[in-house]
Amino acid sequence: MIKAVIIDDEPKAIQSLTWELSNFEEELQIVATFTEPEKALEYLKTSNIDCLFLDIEMPTMDGFQFLEKIEIKNFAVVITTAYSEYAIAALKKEAVDYLLKPIDSDDLAEAITKIKKYNNKNITPEKFEDILLKFNNKLHNKKITINTDGKLVFLEPKDIFYVASDGNYATLYLQNKKMVVTKKLKEINALLPEEHFFRIHNSYIINLHKIKEFLKADGYVVLDNNAKIPVSRQRKSEFLEKL
Repeated sequence: MIKAVIIDDEPKAIQSLTWELSNFEEELQIVATFTEPEKALEYLKTSNIDCLFLDIEMPTMDGFQFLEKIEIKNFAVVITTAYSEYAIAALKKEAVDYLLKPIDSDDLAEAITKIKKYNNKNITPEKFEDILLKFNNKLHNKKITINTDGKLVFLEPKDIFYVASDGNYATLYLQNKKMVVTKKLKEINALLPEEHFFRIHNSYIINLHKIKEFLKADGYVVLDNNAKIPVSRQRKSEFLEKL
């Protein structure tokens, strides 16, 4: 799945392109849109994407200035603009394609084909890792794959007591050890089998099979390793249904 970002100072242009791209939803997912290029630069510092649909004419920073500010560009760039004279400059900036507004659906389909070719030729270590993780999670369907300390670890879900969040990090608590990974809690939650795990709080996921007690008055569960985990009020009803 291609992870795409759209940057355009006109909200209507973003809506229009989003609608056109919905025809390719099996191949491409829009993960973020921005009308302010400064905010997009901050987003790209911490996010891995596969392609960027970038407008040229923007008031605070044009598209070419935006590209110059990106330290590491490991994604395909597709220029979108109403002005055809930017085509040559776009190509010099190593854009994989150039789309003239209003965007033609056939031209968009061709651009997506070029994005795929670009990504196949430019698989970064991070992208390779993502592919490997997905492959291993399918291969070891009874295990989950965690990347920590520069290695891939295959864990049995039953060995995990709970997972705690610390912003962009998550800590997995096992029987006699814990593992810290650079993933958000929602990313870990997506790896865990939902029939065995439940996000009981914004900061915690628990193994339902490790519950020893539920202290209703205090709003806590006690796990087999004696860890006390708070139960969110918003999730209490759903939690009780799980039990």
